[in-house]
This record gives sequence, C-alpha cells and structure tokens, in this order.
Amino acid sequence: MDGLHLSRLLDEAAARRPDHTAVLDEHGRTLSFAALRHGADRLATRLARWGAGRGDRVGLWLPKSLQTVTAIHGILRSGAAYVPVDPTGPALRAASIFTAAGVKAVVVDSSLAAALRDAWRGSGPLPRLILVVIKETEKPHARPPQPDGTPPAGSGVGDAHWTEIMADDAPSPLAPCRDPDDLAYILFTSGSTGQPKGVMLSHANAFTFLDWCQETLGPWADDDRFSSHAPFHFDLSVFDLFVSCRNAATLVLIGESLAKEPELLGEFVAAGRISVWYSAPSILALLARHGRLDRPGSAAPRLVLFAGEVFPVGPLRRLRQLWPAARLWNLYGPTETNVCTAHPIPAAIPDDRTEPYPIGTVCPPLRARVVDEEGQDVPAGALGELVIAGPGVMRGYFGQPELAACAFFIDAEELRWYRTGDLVVDDGASCYQFHGRRDRMVKKRGYRIELGEIESALYRHDGVDRAAVVARADESGVSIAAFVALKPEQKRSIIAMKRHCTVYLPNYMVPDTITFMSSLPATSTDKVDYQRLGAMAADQR
Repeated sequence: MDGLHLSRLLDEAAARRPDHTAVLDEHGRTLSFAALRHGADRLATRLARWGAGRGDRVGLWLPKSLQTVTAIHGILRSGAAYVPVDPTGPALRAASIFTAAGVKAVVVDSSLAAALRDAWRGSGPLPRLILVVIKETEKPHARPPQPDGTPPAGSGVGDAHWTEIMADDAPSPLAPCRDPDDLAYILFTSGSTGQPKGVMLSHANAFTFLDWCQETLGPWADDDRFSSHAPFHFDLSVFDLFVSCRNAATLVLIGESLAKEPELLGEFVAAGRISVWYSAPSILALLARHGRLDRPGSAAPRLVLFAGEVFPVGPLRRLRQLWPAARLWNLYGPTETNVCTAHPIPAAIPDDRTEPYPIGTVCPPLRARVVDEEGQDVPAGALGELVIAGPGVMRGYFGQPELAACAFFIDAEELRWYRTGDLVVDDGASCYQFHGRRDRMVKKRGYRIELGEIESALYRHDGVDRAAVVARADESGVSIAAFVALKPEQKRSIIAMKRHCTVYLPNYMVPDTITFMSSLPATSTDKVDYQRLGAMAADQR
C-alpha cells in the first residue's frame, strides 16, 4: 500500500537523479537527492529507536533550512506525521500546539530549545528534542554544563543533536506498514475560540492535490527550480515540497527574512533562476511594485501560482505586464482541502477590468456545490456558501471531533461535504466568484486569521476590561485593528499591549493598530457594536 505514501517520492527521485540538487538554500548550500535520502533515513532510524512511527506525530520548530526539509522527509519515512509550527511565533503557542498534537519528539532549532522547555512547564512530560544548529556561528555543544554537572539550558537527558543523528550508522529498520489513509501532516490554523485547530491531512489527501498538479500544471522540466517561499506550517508549502520532489527538480529555499524584502527577493528570483513560483498574492504585488522585476537580464518564472487571498486586479495587471510570457494561475482552497478550485489568468488583462478574477472551477476529482444555510443548492447567479467533497478533503481536526462535526454535513447520497465558510456565486458555467466570508475569519498575506483568537489573546492581559478586533481593507491587503477598554487605573501603552500580544500570537496576527477607549460601543443588547468599530477603523485609515 506504499503507492500513495509521500515518502516514496524521495526514494524515486534519489533513484532517478541521485546527484541532482534536491534543495538549495539562499546561502548557496545544497543537498543532492542521495544526500537528502540518506539524512531522512538517519532521522527515521533514530525515531524508530525512540518508538516513534506509524500513527505518531513529530513536531518541527525551526527556521526553513536544509535540515528542515530533511526532517520532513525523515518523519514521513518513519511513518509518523509532521507537525510544523511557526518558528517566528511565541514559544507558548508552539508548546500548546505540540501538547495538543501529542508529539513524541520535536525537531527544534537549538537556539529555541530553552524557550520551548520553559513554555512547556506544567503541560506534562516534555517529548524528546532533536537539537538542530541552523546559524553557522552557533556550535552544537557550545554551552557548558551547569556547575552541578547537569546538562546546559535547552538540553535534556533524552535530547539528541542533529549532527550525531546524521553520523549514526545504525542499520535502518524495516519500513513500517503504510496505508494511504495514514496521517501525513497536521497544519494548525487560527481558531475562533483562541485555540488553534489542527487540520489532519492524509497521504491520500495530499496525492489528490499532487495528481491534479501533475496533470493540470505540467509538463515539468528537468531543470525546473521551484521556489519555497511559503513557511512550512502554511499549506502552500505542500506544493513546493512534494511537486518538486515528485519531478526530481530543485527546491530553492527562501528564508523568513528574505521573504519580506521585495527588492532583494526580486534579485534572488532572477539570480536563482526560479522557474516555478507559488506565494500569496500580496507577496507578488510587492514584487511587482518594488522588486525591480524589469531589471536587465531578469528572466521570469514560466509558471506563477498564487493563493490564500484575493489578488486585486491592479497589482495583478502590473505583474502580468512585467511577466507577459508566464503562465499565471489563481488557486483557491482552505487548508482543509488544499487547492480545490483554480482559474488561469489570461495573457492580457483588459484595461477596463476592475473586478478580481474568479477562483475558478473545481479541481477533479473533487466536487463543489453552492448551498444555502440548510445545505440546499442555490441557483446559478445566487450567493451561497461553497462546499467541497472528495478525496482531497481533510480527515478532521486533531483532538476536536466536535469542530469537525460542525464543519461537515452529509447529503442524501451519503457524500460528506466540507463547509468552507466562503461565499461565492456560480456564473452558470460552474466557475465561482468569491464574495467574502460568513464568519469573522480573514486572510492576511495568505494566512487564515480568526479575529476571535486575537481577542482571546487580548483578554489574557490582566488590565483589559473589554476588547474587540475588526479587519479593514487597505493598499497592502488587510489590516487588523484592535479596540481596548482597560480596567480603572490601568496605564495605556500601545507598545506594552503589542508586546503582550507577541507572547500568545504569531507576528502576522498581532494587531496593526491598537486604540484605547474608555468603553467600547455596544448594541442595545450590550454586545460589541462591530459595525461601528468597523466604521471607526475605516476613518482611522
């Protein structure tokens, strides 16, 4: 049953092109497919020795690097599922996610290990840590033991260092039994209750998407270079990691810092000869505006994909003019389905077009419908909620079956339909135009953000009496505005409140603006008047 198992992709690529560059980082360091397979095998061997295998989970908390890609393939090779967490986010969030996922081990940047240990206190036994040195200036054993001979901070009795694992020549164990429905990875997204939701995706789920990519977006070339712009805890990374590997092509890593510098990024795209690009539209809009994509000798990628948020037609037109020969695709889909609809962008965008392009038609073998609140189909041209069914849809939310029960409904044909929460209109040809959300979830730089989770973090401040958060559209896409009423005699400090938010939220969820008020506007039933706050946020802009 190994046919639909992601670990097979690396085995096949290493057999086909062992010496070809599998991964290239922004500093010019490389791994061949043979070296990547060897490293993955060494990690899988150690995980097996620790009793981690099929059905288990292993966490990842480290920046994008050659070691991170090796770790992902090693975890999959062991039969376990990988659970990536934002390395720029707070340790408390990482610890809570790993605890919720019940991970048996965590591959962690050695510089983050002490913070993870501190955040874990009171959450039960800490899983074994695999300490990885990412920065060249950092040494694996640089910190001396404590005076009493105990391990240094960030090290533990059960810990292991990456270099030691890679040098271990223990025989590889027999591959575990595998099934396409085994869990491959869990991606945690923002949750409205303040608790992130763990989206469970199987190997069969992943291959549903990969097969569609292979058939629709190909053909692929032997010299293709795939960008790896999306962080590995973001669902866009599934395409980068596994479509490149499936085609024995090179994956070019773009680190967290470079990813946010459009001029340097534009230069890197040209110098790195990126031929396949995938990112959120906001990144491409910044590249089109500030990336100097028209610099002499700059070659455009031949395939450009974007997903995660609406691409306003003005910046898209600018990008199309800068990269006229590229194939552009608008991809759509929540983490729960990966990509489920798609629409190619024409070679020329009319000057009089003002509306964004549609999210397109459903990606087979998935099925799509537009329904009302009772799950009944609405006629073409009417507004309704997009629902998706098929083998690409998630298994559920890890440890939260009640959430999964609310996210699905079963129709008369016994088909299980996922409620995306997105409002669309069918144009009559089963091509869908996006019209916003039913709930308080927004997209920012492609990340899904539940405004309720931000409010929950604000309420964890002892001085907050009442808090509310709204989203507003601006030139950069979406901004988050927080309104806070403090308890009596509390000092107002925007810096302190933002610092508080960083303890519980990743950087992309920290409010862009914080406004202190003596009291928040309320409706006649004493609920927060979000409509009035939205108008205030628009006035602030």
